[in-house]
Amino acid sequence: MKKQLLVLSAGILALDLFVKYWIETTLRLGQSITIIPNFFELTYVRNYGAAWSLLSGKQFVFLFVTPIIIGALVYYYVKQSEPLHLTAIAFILAGAVGNFVDRVVFGYVRDMFSFNIFGYAFPVFNVADMAVVFGVFLVILIILREEMRLKHEQNND
Repeated sequence: MKKQLLVLSAGILALDLFVKYWIETTLRLGQSITIIPNFFELTYVRNYGAAWSLLSGKQFVFLFVTPIIIGALVYYYVKQSEPLHLTAIAFILAGAVGNFVDRVVFGYVRDMFSFNIFGYAFPVFNVADMAVVFGVFLVILIILREEMRLKHEQNND
């Protein structure tokens, strides 16, 4: 199971880096391709911060903190045996590494997916971001499942 999830993680990382390369070599900075009018565009932007450009220009924070997080994820992955936990870690790890590679190589993260939802322009993101969000969603499910299990045990005592 662990090997398959490492392959999945490597596949997500490869997809992320490929899409970033494609967008960078296909579009000029700031250029967009409309996929679904008034809803979805591919737009090449450079993000010098985190989500919603938080900590913009503070690359040293990311370059210092991200390897620590990646190391902790790898450590937890090695110690873990639960399939859902492993899957969550695999997704988060792929996303963290994908954006870390961008920060080290370019000094920014290449983003491209742009959605307009009910007139709100959602911040532009990439495959790595989706992987992290999905992994965190799985972590939330794990926590909720554990809370339900503990409540059930307490009610049966």
